[in-house]
Amino acid sequence: MAKKDYYEVLGVNRDAAEDDIKKAYRKLAMKYHPDRNPDNPNAEEHFKEAKEAYEILSDAQKRAAYDQYGHAGVDPSAGGGPGSQGFGNFADAFGDIFGDIFGAGGGRRSNVYRGADLRYNMEISLEDAARGTETKIRIPVMAECETCHGSGAKPGTQPATCSTCGGHGQVRMQQGFFSIQQTCPKCHGSGKMVSSPCPACHGDGRIKQQKTLAVKIPAGVDEGDRIRLTGEGEAGVNGGPPGDLYVVVHLKKHAIFERDGGDLHCEMPISFTMAALGGEIEIPTLDGHAKMKIPAETQTGAVFRLRGKGIKALRSNEHGDLLCHVMVETPVKLTERQKELLRELEEINQLDAQKHSPRAKSWMAKVKEFFQ
Repeated sequence: MAKKDYYEVLGVNRDAAEDDIKKAYRKLAMKYHPDRNPDNPNAEEHFKEAKEAYEILSDAQKRAAYDQYGHAGVDPSAGGGPGSQGFGNFADAFGDIFGDIFGAGGGRRSNVYRGADLRYNMEISLEDAARGTETKIRIPVMAECETCHGSGAKPGTQPATCSTCGGHGQVRMQQGFFSIQQTCPKCHGSGKMVSSPCPACHGDGRIKQQKTLAVKIPAGVDEGDRIRLTGEGEAGVNGGPPGDLYVVVHLKKHAIFERDGGDLHCEMPISFTMAALGGEIEIPTLDGHAKMKIPAETQTGAVFRLRGKGIKALRSNEHGDLLCHVMVETPVKLTERQKELLRELEEINQLDAQKHSPRAKSWMAKVKEFFQ
């Protein structure tokens, strides 16, 4: 039976880049891996086809020969082509695919590691969140040891290459046709052995320090927003790059306002008299004060909106609004004269209760209907 075109097997164009070929191979290898398809008798054959195609097209010389002469240019009988390898080289393919997925990277794994990312919770006021600010923070970090410059070895000495793993940081264990890599038990993945540890860091190559950083808080940040400081995390291992620092913003509880995105909400207590007769009051805003007219016969729960008096959100060019929620305040600690006037007012109201208290009249009617 004639072999399929290798490009068709992987589902890529003839001018596909190396990365596209590798991605296509990974996808097929995961799809047709025999261990993942115990009930599919054709899975192994598809897996071998994909592996064979990848071995040719991932090698620049073999790919050039295949492009020029087809399968004849890479015939195993003419110089050890992939067909003679069959399933025997499956371990290498298995290690390459799953090593990349889980970070092992096969035999090409490096013992250089990126430093850990850090998180810092910062509490700021609503005013600072609205206007933006700049502040300084102190954080504990694992920084590169200045005495040994991260090598872990005593000054004047150098780490030696691990004799067990040859400096790779991993050892290969062969079990049948499976080839499994694991961290070297002698050097614990560093690939090096330190016979004379640095007295400052005790051979770790890093020391714990307090670092002061300036953090710029942009205007409009909200609860839970993160500010990333690249390279300000922990130092890497064996010369690896540092991690990042994420500053997570938390808003302090405000005495007056509650924030909802770009809008601000506040309760606005008004007197019984103002609610009935109307008037004008002065209310606070983040920028100062503003005057608001209260219409006569205003009820508790009414909401008045001041447009543009909220916060300009981080990713918006428009300011939110200030929403004032009316709360009619019942007078307390009344004098006898006040009580007398209120009783007189109530007697007058009762002469035409439906006119003066329509909501109460309507509510009482519903209550009577409910109990009938």
